[in-house]
Amino acid sequence: MSETIRVNAETLIAAERVNGTDVYNAAGERLGVLDDILIDRVSGRAVYAVMSFGGFLGMGESHHPIPWAMLKYDPAVKGYRVNLDKQQLHAAPHFDKDTDFTWTPDYGRRVDSYYRMPTLWE
Repeated sequence: MSETIRVNAETLIAAERVNGTDVYNAAGERLGVLDDILIDRVSGRAVYAVMSFGGFLGMGESHHPIPWAMLKYDPAVKGYRVNLDKQQLHAAPHFDKDTDFTWTPDYGRRVDSYYRMPTLWE
């Protein structure tokens, strides 16, 4: 698609605009940036946000899938807030930015279990 879809609604956002949005914790610390959204093909709903976390100047970053339901948009910071701290993210399921990765149902269950969320992977 060569043209950008413009959305003028408080509750809708184009996926391309979500990518690059900052993520903060409740204390206001910037945790990372959203890189992607994983959408369920059947329901059409966003299930996971993939956040880049850690590293320096793009080196050593890892990707952390976070259940979309955990993210709350905060217009004051023009980003998302999540009730996590950096230690929780370090221990969370993640994959290296520079390696091939294949999402599997087992991995989805692991992510959901870590965040104590209901799973789609039954």
